[in-house]
Amino acid sequence: MENVVQNDNSGRIAAVTGATGEIGEAIAHQLAAKDYKVILLCRNEAKAARAVQRIIHKTGNQHISFRIVDVSRKSAIQDLASTWQGQLHVLINNAAITPRTRKETPEGIELQFATNVLGYFWMMEAFSGILKRSAPARIVNVASYWAGDLDLDDLEFKHRPYQNGTAYRQSKQANRMLTIAFAERYKSCDITVNACHPGDVNSTLSNNLGFGGHQSPAQGAATPVWVATSHLGGKVTGKYFEHKQESPCRFGKDKQGVEKLFQICKSY
Repeated sequence: MENVVQNDNSGRIAAVTGATGEIGEAIAHQLAAKDYKVILLCRNEAKAARAVQRIIHKTGNQHISFRIVDVSRKSAIQDLASTWQGQLHVLINNAAITPRTRKETPEGIELQFATNVLGYFWMMEAFSGILKRSAPARIVNVASYWAGDLDLDDLEFKHRPYQNGTAYRQSKQANRMLTIAFAERYKSCDITVNACHPGDVNSTLSNNLGFGGHQSPAQGAATPVWVATSHLGGKVTGKYFEHKQESPCRFGKDKQGVEKLFQICKSY
C-alpha cells in the first residue's frame, strides 16, 4: 500500500531505501528540508507512515510519501519500478541489516547479502530507465569505511562460518565496488553514481555488530545528503566520500574484481 501525498509535480524527487532506520529517516528529513519531494522506501507500513508524519511536521514540506518494498527480493523491486509514476532525480541506497545468525530470503539467498548488496544492485538496475528519463540524476550508495573481507567465491557464507561483522564488511566493500561498475555504465547517461561513509550512529544495525555510536542521526546523514545535493555530487562519478570529502578507495582499483562482482550479482 502506498501513502499518497498530493504535490504540485514540480521540483526534484528523491527516494531513500531503509528510510525508517536512524540514518535513513535523517537523510529523508534533510532532503525534505531542502524542498525535495521525498519518497521513503520501506518494509514496514506503520513505521513508514509515522516517519512521513514526523518529517512533514518538522520540515513543513508536504511532499513526502512512502512506498512499501522489500529490497532483499528482486521481484519486489521490479514491481516497485514497474508501477513508479513520474521522475526520480536522486536514488539513495541506504537499507542495510546485520542479522546475528545466517538467514535466507524466501528465494534462498543469504539475507544480508540479498539486502545490503543485491538490493543496491537491483535498485540501480530496475530504476535505470526512470533515472535516465529524469537526468541529470544521481545515485548515492551508503557504504562504510569499515569495508573488507569480500570473498567472491563465497558471497553467501555457504562454505565459511557466518559472522555478521564479516558479512557486513563484505557487503560494504561490495557497495563501493558496484558503485564503480555502475558509474562506468551510466556515465554517458548524465547519471552520477557515488558512494559514501555516513556518520557513526547508535542504531539497531550497529548494536547487532556490537557497537554503539558517537554521532547523532543528523550528523550521520550529513555526508550522504551532501553527495546527493551538492554541486560536486552531480559533477563527479565513481567516487567515495567521507566527511564531505573525497577519499581514495582501494577497492575500486580492482577492475577485474569489480567486473566479476557485477556479473555475479547480475546472475541472481
